[in-house]
Amino acid sequence: MTTNFALPEEATDMTALYVRAMNAGDVSAVLSLYTEDAVSIWDPEKPISGEEHVRAVRDFMAQRPVMRAEVKESYVTGDTALLVVDWSFDVKGAEPLSGTGLDVLRRGADGRWRYAIDNPFGDN
Repeated sequence: MTTNFALPEEATDMTALYVRAMNAGDVSAVLSLYTEDAVSIWDPEKPISGEEHVRAVRDFMAQRPVMRAEVKESYVTGDTALLVVDWSFDVKGAEPLSGTGLDVLRRGADGRWRYAIDNPFGDN
C-alpha cells in the first residue's frame, strides 16, 4: 500500500481519499482502497472484479483523469457503509464523465474501510 494514502478509520473519509489518490495518478493507492473480492459496476451489463478490475483501473488512469466528488449521503451500520456520491471526471480529449455513485464499503479486521462494491452509475 502507498504510505501517503492510508486507509481511513471513518467511512465518510473514503471519497476524499479516492479523489486524492486518483488525481495523484497513484494506481497502487487506488487499488489498495478495494477489498480483494470487490466488484465494480462501471458498465451495468458487465460487473468486473479481480484482474479485470486492476486492468480497467490502470487503463483508465493512464488517461490522467481529474476527479471531483462530493458525498451526498452516508449510512453506516456496524462494519458496512453506503455512500451516495456525486462525481465527475475530466479527461483530456474526451467528453467529461459524471454521475451519482453508490459505494458499499466494508470495515476490515484492521478497522479500516475499503470499497466492496463500486457502482459509479448507481442512479441509472
